[in-house]
Amino acid sequence: MSYELIAALMFSTMMLMLLTGQRVFGAIGFVAVVAALLLWGDRGGFDLGFSAAIKLMKWYPLLTLPMFIFMGYILSESKIADDLYRMFHVWMGGLRGGLAIGTIGLMVLVSAMNGLSVAGMAIGATIALPELLKRNYDKLMVTGVIQAGSSLGILVPPSVVLVLYAMIARQPVGQLWLAGAVPGLMMAALFVAYIAIRCRLNPSLGPTIDRSELEGITRGEKYRLLLAGLLPLGIFAVMMVPFVNGWTSLVESSAIGAIAALVAAVLKGRMSWRVLETTMRQTLGITCMFMWIILAALAFGAVFDGLGAVKAIEGLFTERLGLNPWVILILMQLSFIVMGTFLDDTAMLVIVAPLYVPLVGALGFDLVWYGVLYTITCQIAYMTPPFGYNLFLMRAMAPPEITIRDIYRSIIPFVGVMIVALALVMAFPEIALWLPGVIYDN
Repeated sequence: MSYELIAALMFSTMMLMLLTGQRVFGAIGFVAVVAALLLWGDRGGFDLGFSAAIKLMKWYPLLTLPMFIFMGYILSESKIADDLYRMFHVWMGGLRGGLAIGTIGLMVLVSAMNGLSVAGMAIGATIALPELLKRNYDKLMVTGVIQAGSSLGILVPPSVVLVLYAMIARQPVGQLWLAGAVPGLMMAALFVAYIAIRCRLNPSLGPTIDRSELEGITRGEKYRLLLAGLLPLGIFAVMMVPFVNGWTSLVESSAIGAIAALVAAVLKGRMSWRVLETTMRQTLGITCMFMWIILAALAFGAVFDGLGAVKAIEGLFTERLGLNPWVILILMQLSFIVMGTFLDDTAMLVIVAPLYVPLVGALGFDLVWYGVLYTITCQIAYMTPPFGYNLFLMRAMAPPEITIRDIYRSIIPFVGVMIVALALVMAFPEIALWLPGVIYDN
């Protein structure tokens, strides 16, 4: 049996197991170990899983993962995110579409707190959505705003997805985070511009809030809300400034962020045993999930390295089919969008990373830049019907008056904006690579 056929059999078996509802790490790890046993016998099969586990445990930057998840859940469970939305409500409610624009700002700050899109979706659906609907905002507009804004969680640092990509692609986490910062803010700015233009052309989509709501708020109260709302931004600065200046390592900065979030919750009187217990449970559960997925991905990738499947795929595209490297890159991005209709971002990455990451490097593209492209494409896949991940999260959290048809319709313009952002980053790689170059050159 040829190596190409073995690789195809491994992929088809893995996809079949995923379609039957098996856990991602179980399906990928099982296929990897069974393939190793069949190819190299008992010793090779057992050594494969063991060496992958040792490699995972020796990867020091992985310690950042539980730190950032802990930081995000402390700020979320202690209701500090509520202060953020109240700040945007008071400061931007007088503008057309101001609360929708404020919701995008909320999502950017939540992303900087948590690094996961699920947290942004939960906060947006429970805090922002009821307020926006109560103030007669168009339901299609606000549903799209929350879905698009929450997707920023996997791009804006400290993105947990980019940590996973860094492990699999063997790239520096710090550079990937910095590479995601400018594209993430650019995408948020494009969302804001779209909302502002739509609400200018059609004011009924995002009416201003009643002035009577703002008249009772004193200037001092406004500034107090501003300080309270910017607290997470301050925590992010306390964490990232030492790292960017080279005073601390990435792991040390993540510990500073976790401690700062805990201290902030205590000083605001929001810390309780319930908050701490919930945060610890969520942190442990998500961290273990990611570690199992990384372990399975390393084992799967090791089999592919041994088979030489990457060289075979590269030869197929470049020699037999004669495709241009950019055409190959675009086809890879399209495959992510197709897979995103039934898989989440981590599953997509660990399934195709053993092939795509070495292939991207062989084609001469920058792997840090490609990590940003992958992440933006995952954002688009999250929101692409019929089975986009974010679509079903929104359906589970939205009130009954928002139907699945509304959810599908609401994301169309925002997917268009995200495609524009993806095209800009592809056409101008410096959008992603400029900040890492400036920081690391210094």
